[in-house]
Formats: sequence, C-alpha cells, structure tokens
Amino acid sequence: MEEKQNIDDDKKSKLEEQEDSTKLEESDKSSNEEKIVSPEDKIKALEDKITRTFAEMENQRRRFEKEKEDAFEYGGYAFAKESLNLIDNLERSRQVLENDVSLKESEALKKILNHIDIIKKDLISIYLKSNIVPIDTLNKKLDPNLHQAMMEIEDDEKEPGTIVQEIQKGFMIKDRLLRPSLVAVSKKREAVSEKPKENIEKSKDK
Repeated sequence: MEEKQNIDDDKKSKLEEQEDSTKLEESDKSSNEEKIVSPEDKIKALEDKITRTFAEMENQRRRFEKEKEDAFEYGGYAFAKESLNLIDNLERSRQVLENDVSLKESEALKKILNHIDIIKKDLISIYLKSNIVPIDTLNKKLDPNLHQAMMEIEDDEKEPGTIVQEIQKGFMIKDRLLRPSLVAVSKKREAVSEKPKENIEKSKDK
C-alpha cells in the first residue's frame, strides 16, 4: 500500500511540474507577443514625433521673428532715453535765461529764446520720425502708467488728481514707456479751522 501511495505521489508531482512548465511557456509567449509592435503603431509613433518636432521648430521661428522685430523697433531705446537729456538741458537753459534780471526784456534774450525753441522743436520732430512721442499731461487725469506725481497744488476749480503742472516732459517709444512725465496734481483746499480765530479774539478781549 505504501509503495502504491509513493507512486501516486510521484505521478502527482510530475503532473504539477508539467502544469507549471506549461504556464511559464504560455506566460513567456504572451510577454513576447506584447513586445511585438505592429507597423501601424510604429508609423503612428513616428507621425507624433514628427508633429512635435515641427511644432517646436515653428515656436522657435516665431520667437526669433519676435526678437528680430523688437530689436528693429526698440533697438535705439537706451540711446533715445539718454538723448532726452538734451531737451531737459534746453528747458533748464531757457528758465535760467528768463530769470536773469540783467537780460529781461532785451532783444538778445528774445533771440536766444527763439533759437532754443527752434532747436527744441527740431529735436521733437526727429523723435516723432522715430516714433518717440511726448506724453500729454496738462488737464489730464493722473495715470500711474504714464505720469509720476511729484507734488500737490490746491485747486478747487479742478477735480482732485488732475495734472495742473508739468515739471518734466515724458515720452513714449511706440507702445513702450520711455520715461514718465513728472507732474503736479490738484487737490482740494483744506478747510481752515475756526477755533484758532476764536482763541485770538478771546485773547484780545483779555
């Protein structure tokens, strides 16, 4: 009996080994089938890769065109900004001459001021040809993107925040700010307190 039982056990173990071997073969076969890529899938993968490559090339081309355009349009930005000092110096010279008592109402002063105005107009004309435009200021509402308020002036006739004086002219180059306008804006007059006046009258009565 024991001998028969051993034979049965041997048969059972061999069958189990065969089943395991069969399962391994089937598993290897299925994994190999998964690794095999069809020609259609290969073509699709290549098409996707080519599409991405062309899209990247197009983006690079657009960036290059934008950089080239900016260099052409705004290449003189730094030079233009520095050259505005010429207008500032002309304006300062004009003010100094106008305030010179010894030159007041003289023909020489009138001629000098006239020449300064001509030079200033010529400079602005050259700027306009290069798309450098003065910023409008007087009687405009303060715009922080274009104007920089330097002081406030009491004025009940104008709405608070209205530009009433231009201290330094600002300029745009196309759609970019070259430098902001330095301005003075209006504000309401402060109400004078009556208490100090009452105190003065009381002190007089004493």
